[in-house]
This record gives sequence, structure tokens and C-alpha cells, in this order.
Amino acid sequence: MVSLAPAEQDKIVEEKAQTGNIFKRKPGAKHSYWDNLEGHLTVEAGVTGNPWTSSGRNFGQFYADRANTVTMNQIMGSLSHPVEEIGHGYGIGFVFESMYGSDGRFDPTIGMASGALNGLYQWVPTQAHIDFKLPWIFKNGIDVQIGQMYGLMGSEGTGALTRPFYTFNYASDYIVPFETIGIVATMHLTDHMDWILGIDAGNSTSFGQSGNNNRPKGYFGFAWNNLMDGKLNMHIIGHFGPQQNNSLAKYSPSCGGNSGNLGVIPSCTVSAGLGPDANGLMQYNADFLASYKINDKMTVTVDGTYLHDDALRDDVYGVTTYFAYDLNPNLTFNARGEILRDNTGGTIVEYSSFTSFTRAISNQPYPYYGAAPTTYGELTVGATYRPDFINRHVSFGQFTFRPEIRLDKSLNGTHPFNQAPSGGFQQGVVNNGMDNMLWFNADAIWNF
Repeated sequence: MVSLAPAEQDKIVEEKAQTGNIFKRKPGAKHSYWDNLEGHLTVEAGVTGNPWTSSGRNFGQFYADRANTVTMNQIMGSLSHPVEEIGHGYGIGFVFESMYGSDGRFDPTIGMASGALNGLYQWVPTQAHIDFKLPWIFKNGIDVQIGQMYGLMGSEGTGALTRPFYTFNYASDYIVPFETIGIVATMHLTDHMDWILGIDAGNSTSFGQSGNNNRPKGYFGFAWNNLMDGKLNMHIIGHFGPQQNNSLAKYSPSCGGNSGNLGVIPSCTVSAGLGPDANGLMQYNADFLASYKINDKMTVTVDGTYLHDDALRDDVYGVTTYFAYDLNPNLTFNARGEILRDNTGGTIVEYSSFTSFTRAISNQPYPYYGAAPTTYGELTVGATYRPDFINRHVSFGQFTFRPEIRLDKSLNGTHPFNQAPSGGFQQGVVNNGMDNMLWFNADAIWNF
């Protein structure tokens, strides 16, 4: 495909011009839009070590829930093109990305191949959006994304290298939206301030029969970039709308058609459907994040998150602080501390089967167990190591290793860790375990 630019831009460009990693432009050739096409691949495998668990689970975790188990977390591939001007200030780009691995269990979008695989390793599409640059209204214009995209909130991303640790903090697992389908506009009010607006189908759902209810959801927020000579970046973003399923509750066949058997028959499970009332039960998410670069080696980040859910009658809120220190170009020391409160115990739960999370958001009966109202504390220390003695001999991609030590603790005397529900029950509350969870984790990443 020839350049999409107008005739005055259709010219020979210098060889140092930006190009992607798929097509190589021949010397002296005219620049084509497809010169900037990029392909990337990331492979992550990891292990969690928790010798004190009797449940085989690391409570309060999505992606790293399997204790003492080596897992291939993700093979993530993407095909993308950065936004490139096509004339008169307009630009266009796109991203298509999908993932296979154990992380796929917790990153589905209902209606987009959800449930295609049902084992430990699942496949999910993670991004499919078209990006536009529009020279409208503001000096620096407006950026628009349309399609399926990652949630805008939080400090830890789904991709292996978009976070400092193998394991996630509680807020990134349970509070902020994972995937949304919709439209997001970023209006560049000034050189350093953006206004963010969006409308979408909700967290991990789409439209019609694959939606959770018939009411819209959306983002509203602001971001400040490169303040204080580029040392400070921050945002405050909210996501609002009814999030629960408006279908009627469903019961597993083991309930015998009698909802009263729930809590009596161990294998009896119920779905999360609330009926038409769900359309008016709001969920509010809020996220404030600030990252400050102390010097060329040290960075401190603070992330405060909040969730209120009318349906669960629950408030969940917490603060996570990160510290990163570059010991040398190949080794970074990382530390994370978090305090998070789950007021009713209805949000921090363990989705105990391979398909529990997908079934929960698609109104199917699912096994899970939760905790009593708990204030969680979490401290993680680790390192990101990019071994030069390996990578200098690797001509394709780069290896990264991340060992960590993590301690989770109940700060208000509950005992949710390292114990499954008693008597074989598939849904319930655990408070007869331990008040802390010390575990040792590591992952290995190859990325191109």
C-alpha cells in the first residue's frame, strides 16, 4: 500500500526515519505507511512457592493463584502500527493483540472467544482497536481509540513487562477494570494536561446477549504529563456505571432445582445474576496515580484506588507504593507495599476453578470462596534482571528474570490464607486458615 499522505508528503525520506520491525524499506524507496508495521511477542513462565498452603491456592490472587506450580502464564503476540500522520494533521494507527496461557483465565471479554478453551491454559483476544489523531478544537488535538482495549486505571498491566513484579497487587486484580470495548477520547488541553472521556460496555463484557446489562458505562478523568522538568506524571480517573448482570440467578444442577439447597449441598452453586435491579445498581471506580523520578536511578510511585458497588454493598479502597532503583543497566531493585480494605469481604475472593471468573461475569454458576471483612497488607521485594551474559549472545529478543519474596497479612485478625472451604463446599467464606501468607515467586520472560 502506498503512502496515505497527500502528494506533498509523498517523497523520499531519510534512512533514519522511524520504521517498524516487519518490513524493511529499501534505500531510496518512497516511504509507505506499512513501513512502520510492528510485530511483538512475549513469553512468560513462572512459579509460586507457598509451602504452608493446604488449599493449593494463593488466596487473593488472580493470575498467580496456583501454589507450588510452574505455569506458562502467557504467550502474547501483537501486530500494531503507531499513529502516523496521513495529512492535514490527521493520523491513524491500530493494535491487534491476543494471549494464550494461564493468565487467559482472568482476562476474557464476554462475546469475544470467551470459553473457547476451558483448561488451565486459555486463549483470549486482549486488544483490537483503531487509533486516530484528530486536529480538532485544541492546539494539540484529540486522540481517539475505538474497539477493545485495556482498562486505563491502575499501575500494573496485563503484559508481563508492564509491571515490576510477577505477582499483582490486590487493587490491580480486584478493583480496576481489565478490558473494555468502547470509545476513549484523550483531549490535549495543554502541553502537559489531558482530559479523558470514554463510553464502553463495562468490565470484560461486550454488547447484546454478551453484555451484563443495558446501561452504558464510561471514563472521566485528567492526566498530567512531564511536570517538573519531566520528573512527575500523574492521573486521576474514574469509571462509572452499573456492572452487575441483569439476568436472573441460575443454579447448578446439583441444587436439584431448589435454590434453598445453596449452603446445604456442598456442590450447589449459584450465578451472580441479580435480575432487572442490576440496571440501577451503580459501581464506581476511582484511581489516583503519581510517579516521581527522584534521579536517573530512583523512581517512586503512589497509586490510590477506590471501588464502591451498590449491588455488593461493598467499599474497597487502598494505597500501593512502589520504589524502583536501577543498580546498573541490567539490574533493577523493586519494592512494593500495599494496604487495602475490603469492607464486607464481597470483593476479594478466590475463583477456584479454571472457568470460575468467566462463568461469574457471564451469569453462570461458579465455585469461589471469600473472606470475612479484612484489611490486607502486602509487602513485596524483588529484582528485575536482564542478564547481559545471555542477552549479548541472543540475536532475537531479550530475556528477563524476576525473583521476589512476598508477605501478605490480615491486619485485623481474620484468617483467610492457605485454607479452602471445609466439607467440600464450592461457595463460602473461609476464616479458619492463617492470618498471613509468606511465599517465594519468580518468572522468566522472553520478549521481542
